[in-house]
Amino acid sequence: MRHKIKGSKLNRTSSHRKAMFANMATALIMNEQIKTTLPKAKALRPIVERLVTKARNGTLAARRDIISRIRDKDAAEKLMSILATRYKERPGGYTRVIKAGFRYGDRAPVAYIEFIDRDVSAKGCMTPMIEIESSDQI
Repeated sequence: MRHKIKGSKLNRTSSHRKAMFANMATALIMNEQIKTTLPKAKALRPIVERLVTKARNGTLAARRDIISRIRDKDAAEKLMSILATRYKERPGGYTRVIKAGFRYGDRAPVAYIEFIDRDVSAKGCMTPMIEIESSDQI
């Protein structure tokens, strides 16, 4: 019986799942939209939602916890500076999963997971888009 067991195993060991979700969360934070299979997108959603909620706190302890979970300082910086301010007034529900049909090779259900009110120019860009005032930089 699977009473009180949350999440699916996705045919991976626990260490593989942890590393996979850290990599997927980093890619989602940096690109603000990724394409993956539907079960992975549904499993990634609560992980990213918790990270954004923690980033909204804005403390040093929250920053360290985020870095320990996703293991990428650039993604943690973007999460703390850009995404936390974007979703400061939103009580939850920062991501959406959009079904995108089936993959050609194995008919696996495919979906896009993206942030609500995402920055379209961030797709394909793996560097944080930190706003710099034009008067300071020439």
